[in-house]
Amino acid sequence: MDELKQKIKEIFVNDLKIQGVKPEDIADDTQLFGEGLGLDSLDAVELVVLIQKHFDVKIATMDEGKDAFVNINTLAQYIKDHQQA
Repeated sequence: MDELKQKIKEIFVNDLKIQGVKPEDIADDTQLFGEGLGLDSLDAVELVVLIQKHFDVKIATMDEGKDAFVNINTLAQYIKDHQQA
């Protein structure tokens, strides 16, 4: 699970191009939207695409996205639960 969380953090920094943040700066429980990393709705759309591209996991509804995109922990758990075995 730690490797998965690290990969997610690298995607955030490299693909979403979060300025001034390194993967190791992102705590597993940091909020992704609002006060935490400050992501917005456009980032959410891009993140859905990136999750599908990197992990072959589709986030089909807004409700699923809200549950998955709370923090790194919830996103990693969502990916783990939805990846093909």
